[in-house]
Amino acid sequence: MNQSPNPSSAEMEIDLLKLLGAIWKRIWIVLAATLACGLIAFVTARFIITPTYQSSARMYVNNATERTSNAITSAEITAAKNLLDVYIVILNSESTLDAVIEKANLPYTTRYLAGMVSAKAVSSTEVFEITATSTDPAEAKLIVDTMVDILPDRIAEIVEGSSAKLVSAAKLPTHKAAPSVAKYTAIGLLLGLVASCGVIVVLELLDTTVHDSAYLTETYQIPVLAVVPDMRKKKRNGYYGDYYRKEA
Repeated sequence: MNQSPNPSSAEMEIDLLKLLGAIWKRIWIVLAATLACGLIAFVTARFIITPTYQSSARMYVNNATERTSNAITSAEITAAKNLLDVYIVILNSESTLDAVIEKANLPYTTRYLAGMVSAKAVSSTEVFEITATSTDPAEAKLIVDTMVDILPDRIAEIVEGSSAKLVSAAKLPTHKAAPSVAKYTAIGLLLGLVASCGVIVVLELLDTTVHDSAYLTETYQIPVLAVVPDMRKKKRNGYYGDYYRKEA
């Protein structure tokens, strides 16, 4: 019983070259799809997606309301860092956010405002940063300013013997935080390139048509005994083109 030989490394290399050749033959499709996806991404980022702006302020965590000296001990710094998580929880609490909404007269629910505000430690120090994101740059600054104004009193009420002081105030943002037109365009170009090449490769792998006699001899090592001319093709140089159908 005859067994088909396992594909060798040379045959795998030929298959890869065939796939690359198939992509190269349709390079205009690849370029068109890449440019089209890049253009769609550019237009989406530039004209469709509403830009957002961010404003930030920084506050210093202090674990003692009264100090007997100007020196800061390492124990105080460690305690201040440990309070950061507590302060961030207070900042994101419903009562704090409700107070910000009421004082700034914001048309948002507490849950929606919580998604607009974030806080994090700055480089593992006792300083934390409050950031507000909004489609209106003035509103982003207003939210941060209101939170900076309310937060020290809220912290003093909840955590005894601690306070928070302003390090840097919020500024009116002049540049949008998102979306990045360059980033969106680059992602669109990449998706167009990958998608178009992927479709071409899949179609090439699914193509079971025998295109010429060389395909039979190189792929299956089957000798060609005869060639049936395709009478539907235009005659060239006195000969008709070869046409084959793969038998089921």
